[in-house]
Amino acid sequence: MAPSHSFHVHASSSHLRWSNAIAPALRVPSGAEVHLDLPDGGGNQITRETAAAGTALSGFRMELADPCVGPVYVEGAEPGDVLKVEILDVTPSAGYAWTAVFPDFGVLKDDEEFQTPVLKIWDLQTAKEDGFIVFRESSPRIVVPFAPFLGVVGLAPEAPGELPTVPPMPETGGNIDTKYVTAGSILYLPVKVPGALLSCGDAHAAQGDGEVCGMAAEMQATTRLRLTVEKNKPWVKSPWVLTAPPPPPGMRKGEGEDKREYMCLGIDSDLREATRKAVRGVVEWLATEKGLTRVDAYMLASVAGNLKMCEVVDMPNYTIGFSIPLSIFVS
Repeated sequence: MAPSHSFHVHASSSHLRWSNAIAPALRVPSGAEVHLDLPDGGGNQITRETAAAGTALSGFRMELADPCVGPVYVEGAEPGDVLKVEILDVTPSAGYAWTAVFPDFGVLKDDEEFQTPVLKIWDLQTAKEDGFIVFRESSPRIVVPFAPFLGVVGLAPEAPGELPTVPPMPETGGNIDTKYVTAGSILYLPVKVPGALLSCGDAHAAQGDGEVCGMAAEMQATTRLRLTVEKNKPWVKSPWVLTAPPPPPGMRKGEGEDKREYMCLGIDSDLREATRKAVRGVVEWLATEKGLTRVDAYMLASVAGNLKMCEVVDMPNYTIGFSIPLSIFVS
């Protein structure tokens, strides 16, 4: 049973590198609930005031992007284990978010028309109540579903040294920018060092699959996570996501669980290899947990699986998701 108390990590415990040498900001028992205060993906460099003054992008320092808060040491976590990260809540802590086009960044970074920096500010004051954020008020009015999630969730890597926070890591996650990591979802990460050393950040109010211009609706946020050490999940060699159940109105009891998906994230500098990693992960899970031969698992994945380009801009690595709908398992 999870402890009755929770723990808090302030945004001042932030870092801009992945390393197993960073001292823990907090130690918690397995099953603990942790609250974290998160700067936005730009390190809070962009504000309403600098946007209004027209100076927000001129002095923007890309090397300060994707700060992570942590790390959190989870007692009992050892290499070979899995850290189960339940996303309990992701809430804006400022009344705005932002999206920008930066020269030489994003899928279309080589196109001449996208070489001028442009900034958009989103109003989040009533986003939770409305269920959407407004892209444009004039006709046709354009709104985007408000779907807050964590862009960065990761564990310390096994190898010594330091890694930047912008590219996702093939095994332990990090800047996966996967929009399915919302409240109600569960992320599973392979533990490589004692204590796991979890850090997170880069909350988004909304994002499309791929995050093609390089930015989502970037926001400051608070998040609540439950961190639990699990054993005997050999297929978890990279991040896995159990998606959140759909909204409850009109749903019969138990129906939500059937509408969830279990998704393996393949991360690699080669797009095809990232895809292969994701598919291999699902094949291993189907063989290990569902009793299929690997050949049958491969065929079922081809017939029932869903492939998603979750992130294609944080070079040198791509994040590709491959999921199986749990509704196919009927007994």
